[in-house]
Formats: sequence, C-alpha cells, structure tokens
Amino acid sequence: MPSLTLVMAQINTWVGDIPGNTARVIAAAERALAENGADAVIFPELTLTGYPPEDLLLRPSLARRIERALVELQQANLRTTLVLGYPKVVAGRVFNMAGVITDGELVAEYAKQCLPNYQVFDEVRYFVPGDSACVFDLKGIPTALTVCEDIWQPNPMAQAQAAGARLMINLNASPFHQDKQRERERVVAARAREGQMPIVYVNQVGGQDELVFDGGSFVVDAGGELCVRAGNGDEGLFPVNLTWQDQRVHLARQTVAPQQTGLEAVYQALVLGMRDYINKNGFRGVVLGLSGGIDSALTLAIAVDALGAERVEAVMMPFRYTSDLSKTDAADQAQRQGVRYSSISIEPMYDAFMAALADEFAGTERDTTEENLQARCRGVVLMAISNKKGYLVLTTGNKSELAVGYSTLYGDMAGGFDALKDVPKTLVFALARYRNTLGEVIPETVITRPPSAELAPDQKDEDSLPPYEVLDQILALYVEQDCSAEAIIAHGFAREDVQRVVRLVDINEYKRRQAPIGVRITQRGFGRDRRYPITSGWKPGD
Repeated sequence: MPSLTLVMAQINTWVGDIPGNTARVIAAAERALAENGADAVIFPELTLTGYPPEDLLLRPSLARRIERALVELQQANLRTTLVLGYPKVVAGRVFNMAGVITDGELVAEYAKQCLPNYQVFDEVRYFVPGDSACVFDLKGIPTALTVCEDIWQPNPMAQAQAAGARLMINLNASPFHQDKQRERERVVAARAREGQMPIVYVNQVGGQDELVFDGGSFVVDAGGELCVRAGNGDEGLFPVNLTWQDQRVHLARQTVAPQQTGLEAVYQALVLGMRDYINKNGFRGVVLGLSGGIDSALTLAIAVDALGAERVEAVMMPFRYTSDLSKTDAADQAQRQGVRYSSISIEPMYDAFMAALADEFAGTERDTTEENLQARCRGVVLMAISNKKGYLVLTTGNKSELAVGYSTLYGDMAGGFDALKDVPKTLVFALARYRNTLGEVIPETVITRPPSAELAPDQKDEDSLPPYEVLDQILALYVEQDCSAEAIIAHGFAREDVQRVVRLVDINEYKRRQAPIGVRITQRGFGRDRRYPITSGWKPGD
C-alpha cells in the first residue's frame, strides 16, 4: 500500500516581492523535505506575486520576472514536488496559474476557471479564465489542480472527475471575515462528496493592506470528513499522510487544530492585520491618542499584542472637557501595558487658533466648529510625533462612527491605519471584554461608562446618535446587506431613526474616501468592496 506525505505550506507572502517569495518557497520546501520527508509541498494561490497583486499584474516586466522565478525553482535541485500559484502571461493574456515542478521540470499547469468579481475581488480586470481540467501524476495518484474560487463552483470538480482524478489540490488566497472558516469547510466537504475524492485546501496567511488571510488550510476525505486542519493565523508547514490503494486515496484523521470562531477569530485577525501592515511597510512603531475611551483602549491593546509594548506610544491630549476619570483610565492602561505614555494639553494651541480666528468667528454662535478644532489640534500633535519619530499614527474610529460621519476630517481621522475601521461599536465592547479574559489590560470603567467624545460639557454619543444597539443593526442591514430604507423599517425600526441613519451614511461617503485603511472583518467593509459615488442624486427609499 503506497503511502505519501504531502505538506501544506501555509506561508505569509509579500505582495510584489517575487524574489523574496521565491526564496520563501525554496526554504519551505527544503524544511518540509528535511522534517517530514515531503513527497510534495503545496503552496497558496499566486504564491510568487502574493495576493492580491492588483495592477502589478499590468506591469510590462511581469512575465519576465515570473519566468526568472520559475527557472530558479526548477534549478533549485529540490528532491520533492512543488505545487504553487503564479500569474502567467501567454500571448499577451494573463492567467491565474497553478503549476507543478518535479525533477527540475515544470510538468503541469492549470489556469483558474472561475474568476471572482464581487466583494473585494476583481480578477476579471486582470485575468483570462481557463477552460479545462488539469490532472497530473503525483507519485502514481491522478491529481487535479484547482484554484480558490474553482472549488466554490461545481463544474471544475465535475471536469476533474471526468478526467480521471482521484485527488484534488486547491490553492487559495481566501481572506478572512467572520465565520469564513466554517463556510469554507462546508463548501469543500460538499464538493468532495460530489467528486468522490479527497480535497487538499491550502490557504495563505498574513495581512495585505485591509485584507487578512487567516490560513486554516485543511483536508477532507472523499466523504467530506475533516482529516487535517492547520491553525488559523499560523504560518507553518502542516503534513498530510495518505495512502493509495484500490484506485482510491485513503486518509485517516490526523492533526486537527481547533477552529477559531467568534471574538477570538476577529481579535486575532485584527492583530495579524496590524502587525503585517506596520512591519511590511517598515514603520518603527506606532503612536495613538489614548483618550480614556473604549475605542482607543481596544486599539492600544491590539497594537501591543501585534508589535510589543516597546514599539507603541500612547498620548493623552486633555482639554477642559476631559474628565478626571478619562485621564486616570488612560494612564492606568498605559501602565498596565508598559507603553511609553505622555500627556500633552491641547489648551494652548486651541486658544491660539481661537485667537487667530476671532475676527472670522465674530458674531457667530458656538457649534461643532469648536469641537472639530479640538480634534484637529490632537491630530496635529500626533502627526508631529509621527514625523519626528517615524511612527505611524493609529486612528481609533469604529465602523459605526465612520458610517454616519461621527468623526473629524484632519482630526481624529488623521493617521495611517485604523484597526477598528470595520468593527461596529457593539463589537468593540465585546472585543474589549474578550481581550480582558486574556489578561485584564483595559480598565473596567472604560467598558462600563457611556461612550463620549468629550468635546462638549456632559456630552454623550447617544445625544446625537441612536443607541448603538439600534444603530449597528440598521447599519448592518443598510451597509452590509444593501437593504432599502423601507425594508429596514419593515424589520421593526423607527422610520425616523432609519431615515436619519441612511442619510448620514450617504452624505458622509466623502469622509470615508479620505479615511485611513483598516482591517476588513465583515463581508462588506468600507473600502475595496463598497464603492459608492460621492456626488450622487440617488434618494434612498424602497
């Protein structure tokens, strides 16, 4: 009974770094061979460019660079089979390709057939679809190649089965959103039962701009039963042992890592997304305004978990409306987490601005202008520290605030990365409580007291917004599910609240276009997968 060891190489690639990614492939293959005696090492989708390469795929030198990388892999004298993804230009057309290298030769190639063109994906912009199955001999096993979206559609599996495949390898760059792993495993199990063959599903890991790839590579047998699962968020090599007998691949249950779900999965995605954004872009560290509120408190916790306390600086910037409790809580958390902490009053600069603007403001009443000026003074302080120290400014706005424009351009929106950009306010509270189960770093009073921007006396968020429990449900229906205003009202929400929230979302598109990027954790964040016009005569209704 012949036995084989396949190794799922769940690696963190760097978009655009073709030489570096090639070196990562070689290093992983050598290690898999040394540690596991790997007969084949399987890598994710578009391994050589990283995913998504976006308009790098349009660069004239793409074909030449990929060809050099493939030659290097063929000449590496690796005593194992490589299965990996890369773009390939053929007669001026670009294909999302999976290739097999063995004994120094490129022996098989498969062009991805199902090109996703929804949510964060726009592969139709770049690639031409393939149209046929590819079945190659893997140590005597007829093995089919597919790439990512192919496994979500029935036809590629039907083609592979008709071509005589008895095992399928599926290369992926599948980004995280809540409950995505459960969805992947359900779909792949169904496809395995349809084709009556095991499927090896290999996903990449790591952050790329707003996307987070959470790994979770796995294998199901011909009956759809889970046999192997790699950890979510873990870079590494994960062996799969199988046997070939009576023209069938046999798998026993092997190492199955726990599936991350709920708050744990979201929190780890936020940490991974921030870590890779900061590190891959070469920032020395981060600085953020620590207000004593829950958004900045959670952002600080994520930053320390992602980068270590030594690379994080927190700044309290009090004003006359800042409560003593906010000052105490901010200092308390900074001390608990061991970060550099300072307090810089914005009173002098605010007063200087008001004096300079006295003639312009003469005869007018106080309004949100003065509140926004406070936020902009704080933005100036943080950007100055950023320039001087080479630290990236973290903004702390959550999805609820960004949706309705409850933020200040060039003030609290000034910065380079927003970990909470796709995190609704109610989820912010839940994540803060979750983080404290790992070690209590966020003071309890930060979590329990009513949220306030503290830009005016006795100010509370709910003075100008519906309660977050209501607001977040309306936003989920309007932003993530594209429900109309009337449909949302039909769910039982007050017409006045719905119409107000929908209007705020629509008129604040211009703000969101100027906001920093942040980690995407829902099926529809503000960024790549929600593209509404700023200038629009559309009237929300039915």
